[in-house]
Amino acid sequence: MASHSEYTLVVMGAGGVGKSAITVQFAHGKFLTRYDPTIEDSYRKQLEVDGIACTLDILDTAGQEEYTALVDQFMKNGHGFLLVFSITSPTSFKLINDLNERVKRAHSADMPVVVLGNKCDLEDQREVSREKGEEWAKKHGAGFFEVSAKTKQNISEAFIWLVKAINTWRGNHPDLMQRNEKKKKKCTLF
Repeated sequence: MASHSEYTLVVMGAGGVGKSAITVQFAHGKFLTRYDPTIEDSYRKQLEVDGIACTLDILDTAGQEEYTALVDQFMKNGHGFLLVFSITSPTSFKLINDLNERVKRAHSADMPVVVLGNKCDLEDQREVSREKGEEWAKKHGAGFFEVSAKTKQNISEAFIWLVKAINTWRGNHPDLMQRNEKKKKKCTLF
């Protein structure tokens, strides 16, 4: 089952929370210093998790409202979701609820989700407590990490956690996995 080592991860959150900075830090080990609004970017990274070679296709989505239809399309193809907020922005934290609901609407079963409180290097500007993030994640069965794209804190750990959660999900939903494999085989473009 080679396809089980391939993962499509979707990074979602409000504009300006650092989705691209997190993704580029993970994929390329670089910190983006200037903010350039994303429409959609994808990255590919290979790594080993629990002794298995994994290929991650990471979709960095737009945070702007006008691109919601595009994001909904990507969500249908996702195996796992990283919902990002900034610890300096209560508004971005509130948006996590809406994003989680959209993920649930796009899939018939609860999909693996990890919530990232980004910019934890800006502790002096914190407006969302770690406890709030942890409570939300526990209530919704999601993972939670406070991360810093700037300092690399917990970036790899969050992605690895999500890959492991997807592996667990796949083990618990073999019927859905088989249906998805059949759908993929039927889709042939000439």
